[in-house]
Amino acid sequence: MVPLPFLLGYFLRLLQLLSTCLAFSFVVSVGTWMGAVSNWSVFVWCFCFLVTLIILIIEFCGLQSRFPFSWYNFLITYACYAALLCISASIVYPITYIWFFPHGRSQDHAIAATAFSCIASVAYASEVAWARTWLWLGVITGYMVTVPGLLKGLETFVACVIFAFISSPHLYVHQPALLWCVAVYSVCFLLAAAALLLNWCDCDNRLPIAFPTFLLGLTLLSVLLYTSALVLWPLYQFDEQFGGQPERSSCNDGLIYSVCTWDQQLAVAILTGLPVPSSLQVMMSSSWILI
Repeated sequence: MVPLPFLLGYFLRLLQLLSTCLAFSFVVSVGTWMGAVSNWSVFVWCFCFLVTLIILIIEFCGLQSRFPFSWYNFLITYACYAALLCISASIVYPITYIWFFPHGRSQDHAIAATAFSCIASVAYASEVAWARTWLWLGVITGYMVTVPGLLKGLETFVACVIFAFISSPHLYVHQPALLWCVAVYSVCFLLAAAALLLNWCDCDNRLPIAFPTFLLGLTLLSVLLYTSALVLWPLYQFDEQFGGQPERSSCNDGLIYSVCTWDQQLAVAILTGLPVPSSLQVMMSSSWILI
């Protein structure tokens, strides 16, 4: 008899598989797959579908023990990132596309794809919540199931989204301060990814210092770096005295299915503020562990 925790996990993964498959199928079937945002959304749904399918096959074949890392840490890490990816696709895709389609089959399919993307987001988020519940009951363990682990995952995801928005060098190459901000995003991403990889590969006990102390030092550095970017990026992008543009003008980027330059700058400014409170929460959690 399959234990209830694992049976629920199978059900959630089947729901994830079905919803992501339908999401990208609706987009591709009517030719609404155009532009960078649509390409990225379809990639998100296809990637989540493929990885979820591989996970199901591995679990049905009982091959989890063949992998040289914590399988449960991998599942929770993947569910966390998949939930964030699907949520972002559920927001960005309809904002960029649905309102531009005329009423008809294309718009209906875009709405259906968004709906199934939202279902996939709920399914992945439910898996994370399910793992949190069984952590409290002592059934499973793992760093990624804890609040500091989830916040570290959120920090790396936010950094990846920022990289997508600053993929055009013209947003920052004209100012050294903005180049500093890009360096901050890169360094903080690498630090957070290093912390997750060390724990995921069960190498955290090989450090010369305790892992909570190591994590506390990395997080403190990330807070300081992100705080500097939180000040410099809006200052040099939106203050006229520093060559910025305080108000949004009409989008003249020449592409219908794209995000305007000013909107990209604003999105990066907002996203820069997200890792600071999460990092502070990680610091508080790590401090309590040390005590």
